[in-house]
Amino acid sequence: MRTRFLISAVAMLILLVPRGLRADAPGGAVASDGLKPGDTLDQRNWQRAEGLLPPEILKHYEHNEYVNPISEWPANVYNWPEDFQAGSKQNAGRYTTGKLGEILESASGKQPAYIIGFPFPDIDPADPAAGTKVLWNFYYRTYYFGNLRAESQLNMMSPGSLERRLDVDVRFMYYDGVPEQERVKGNPQNFLYQQLVVVNSPNDLQGTGSLSWRYRDPQKRDSSWAYVPALRRVRAVSPANRSDGFLGSDMSQDDGPFFDGKPEDFEWKLKGEADQLRLVDPMNLQGKSGNSWLSSGGWRADWPADLKFLGYMDSQWRGVSWAPIAAGLAKRRFYVIEGTPRDKYYLFGKIELYLDKISFQGAWNRKFGWKGELLNTEQVMAWNPHTVVRPNGKKDWVQGTNQAFQCAESIKLERATVAGIKSSPTANFDGRLVFDPKLFDLDALSQNGK
Repeated sequence: MRTRFLISAVAMLILLVPRGLRADAPGGAVASDGLKPGDTLDQRNWQRAEGLLPPEILKHYEHNEYVNPISEWPANVYNWPEDFQAGSKQNAGRYTTGKLGEILESASGKQPAYIIGFPFPDIDPADPAAGTKVLWNFYYRTYYFGNLRAESQLNMMSPGSLERRLDVDVRFMYYDGVPEQERVKGNPQNFLYQQLVVVNSPNDLQGTGSLSWRYRDPQKRDSSWAYVPALRRVRAVSPANRSDGFLGSDMSQDDGPFFDGKPEDFEWKLKGEADQLRLVDPMNLQGKSGNSWLSSGGWRADWPADLKFLGYMDSQWRGVSWAPIAAGLAKRRFYVIEGTPRDKYYLFGKIELYLDKISFQGAWNRKFGWKGELLNTEQVMAWNPHTVVRPNGKKDWVQGTNQAFQCAESIKLERATVAGIKSSPTANFDGRLVFDPKLFDLDALSQNGK
C-alpha cells in the first residue's frame, strides 16, 4: 500500500485575516466585488473576488485552475423545515454553555436530554462563548437531516490527475437533533452519534473499517477503533488521531461533513463576520433535485447520471483535477470562528471555520500548523433544503443535492482529496434512514470488515 502523509511545512507563512471581515473585526471593512449573478469568475477577473475568498482559493481562479459562474442566493432565501424553525424560536435564551463549551439548560444547569433547532438562535458577538455557540448551531443543523449512508469515492488527486481511488461505505447514526419521530428510543451510554466506515476497494484496503462513538458527556472523549484485515483484529485508536489523514489521504475523520471535532476538545472564539463567496449547487438553488423513497425507509438522492462535476471527469478541462466545474459561487455572510485544540498532540494548532450566518452551513475550513503555517483547506458545497413526500403523504426535508463537493486540499504538497462522489450511479446516497443500533456495536466492526 502506498502511504501518504500530511507533513508540516518548514517555512512559516504569515497569514492575514481575510479582508472581508467587517470594520469592527480584525481586517477592516467589507470589500466591494462588483460581481453579480450571471458573471463568471476566472483568470480574467479574479481580482474582483479579492477579500471574498480565502487567498489560497482565489489563487486557483487567478491561474484558471477553477472557473465558476456567480449564482444568486439572497440572504433571506432559505427553506426552513417547520419543526426545526419552531424549535429554534423556542430555544432562544433556553440554553447556555458550560466551562468546556458543553450545552446546558439555563434554568437548571443540567445537560438537556434532546434539542431540535438551533440551540443558540441569537448570537451576541460580545459573548465570550459566541464562537462555541456558532459551532453548536452548525452541528444541530447537520444532525437534523438524520441518519445517513453514503457509498462514496475517496479520491486522492494531484493537480493533473486522479492518483488513487478508494470506495468507502459510510454510515452515521444520530441520537440528538433529529425530528422527534426519528429519535432513538433508549440511549444508556449517552451517545451523541456513532459512525461506521468500511473500505470496499481497492483490494489492498478492502475490509478495513473504523468505528467512532461520540458521547454527550463533555468530559468523555470519543471512542474510536480500527479493524485491519491483515491483522484480523480490532485496535483502539487515540482521539488525537482523528486529525490524521484517513488511510493516507488529506481528509481526516475530524473533517466529517465539514468539521467534526468534538466542540469541547477545543477552545473557540468568534473572530468576526465576513462577506464571502461560497460553492453552491446551482440546480439545487433553482429548486431542482431528484429523490427516491426507499421501501425500507429513507430517501435516496438521484443525481444526474451525465453530470461531470469534477475537473478530472471532463477531458476538455485544463484546470486542476479536483476543480468543482459544475458548481456556482454565491455571496453570503459568514461567522468566522477560530478553534485551538486542547490536546497538544492534535495535528493542527489552529482551525478557522467560515459558517453561514443564516443557515450555519460550513464553507471554508482552514487548518494551520502549531507554528501558524496554513496546511490544509477544506472546501464544502452548500444546498438549500427541499421537501419530499412519502407514499403515505408525510412530508420530509432533504438536502436536495444533485452533486457534492467536499475537498481537502494540502496547500504545501499541492494535492487534494475529494469525497462525496457516488461509487456508481446507483450507489447509496441515502438520508433519513432507520438503523439498528447493533450495527455500531464494537463486536460488529470485525464482522463488517473482511
